[in-house]
Amino acid sequence: MQSNIIVIVSDTFRYDLLHRRFQIRDGVIANLDRIDRFSLDSIEFTRAYHASFPTVPNRADILTGRYTFTYFDWSPLPREWITLPILIKKAGYTCMMITDTPHILKDGYHFDRGFDGWIWIRGQENDRYRTSPLDVKLPCSPWKLRSVETTIQHIRNNYGRRYEEDWIPAKTALEAARWLEENYGRRFFLYLDFFDPHEPWDPPRWYVDMYDPEYEGEEVVYPAYGPCGYLTNDELTHIRAMYAGEATLVDRWIGFLLEKIDELGLLNDTTIIFTSDHGFYLGEHSFIGKSIIMGGYHGLAPLYEEVVHIPLLIRFADKLGLKRGFRIDTLVQTPDITATILELAYGKDVSGMDVQGRSLLPIVKGEETEVREIAVSTPSLVRGVRAGLRVTVTTDRWSLILASEESKNVGEGEITFIVDGEPRVLKPFGRIDTELYDLKADPRQKANIISEEMDVAMDIYRRFIGFLSKLGATDEVVKPWLKCIGLKPL
Repeated sequence: MQSNIIVIVSDTFRYDLLHRRFQIRDGVIANLDRIDRFSLDSIEFTRAYHASFPTVPNRADILTGRYTFTYFDWSPLPREWITLPILIKKAGYTCMMITDTPHILKDGYHFDRGFDGWIWIRGQENDRYRTSPLDVKLPCSPWKLRSVETTIQHIRNNYGRRYEEDWIPAKTALEAARWLEENYGRRFFLYLDFFDPHEPWDPPRWYVDMYDPEYEGEEVVYPAYGPCGYLTNDELTHIRAMYAGEATLVDRWIGFLLEKIDELGLLNDTTIIFTSDHGFYLGEHSFIGKSIIMGGYHGLAPLYEEVVHIPLLIRFADKLGLKRGFRIDTLVQTPDITATILELAYGKDVSGMDVQGRSLLPIVKGEETEVREIAVSTPSLVRGVRAGLRVTVTTDRWSLILASEESKNVGEGEITFIVDGEPRVLKPFGRIDTELYDLKADPRQKANIISEEMDVAMDIYRRFIGFLSKLGATDEVVKPWLKCIGLKPL
């Protein structure tokens, strides 16, 4: 039985923003009550993990249902790819993309390909949108910023805002509401992509004041990625407040959109999916950001829970008759979302459609108890192990962070565009090692116990290599991972 499908992606939305778990400081918690209310009427997949990292590769996974990290990097969408909208248009759907995430559209990336229509809300981050005002006042010391030029561009892009409706998340939600008002009578797939709460963090003042009203220091709205020791404790706390404020702004406007969906009478016939591409370090593990950027160099940080663990909420259409308002704890990943959408669109198993994800409908219906044994999260593997690349492999209990032996012998490398589309030279930073954490006993991943649990690490390691083989990864991609630091070679 078909249903309309709405996918809402919120970039850099940490999983612990749900259910009042994100703490700004003692006694101050982020309050995202609208998405929390939505979760109560949805199925929450509590162990959801991204696959390909970061922004652009993640969208490639969503649009293909595949683990594209074995053959794709931060690049324009290849013309020959058969994408999700192309597939479900054949099932009678009108497909629409509304997004303010710039990196999937600017510079010829064309992730709109296959949609019947698309709208790009301009102005996020380094979108080359406006050239004035000429004089821009920076909110903090330039050396604390990841990019002065991008910060200036973002300020220019958003100059002259007066009311909350002038902020980009509001514009995106309002555009989606208008589209629904005009198109709610047809079978549709609506893909919404909010860039926030990605930095630069600049919500209306009151959203920050609700979490840190007494702060009077510099506002590091676009912090330099890497070790966070350059920030004072107060600055770091305020960064957490700005992030929470931006997330609360997103919550407000996603809530507005959910109300519009209800007002239009769409809940009976529409499945709504909310997720993210990855999280963000805000002082955890002594990091700020999601990688390491020093000037023109880019290093890859280990991917801990704060980055790999993502929210996933699905409210299935009422007419499908599926139970709602409960949690499922089995491991799922981004490509599984795509497989689920395809089964909803065609009303049947889609294993023959060249997707590598698995539909979540069998587990929702109680027909299966497990989707997968491991979740693999990583930047693209096609460039080898440059820049300290590590792969995170998660099981129901363990997190294994794999570092290839070849990492020891790799210095500066080729150019990468990951994170924001700006070219930088790949370069490793800091100690690069294989790590193992017991997520049940140590959810904050503070104690690397690989030496005490070598058998566990080796078992997960073997499963990872087997998974690469199952995906059809080339020998060139697999070879660096046959010897990992601290583990017996395979």
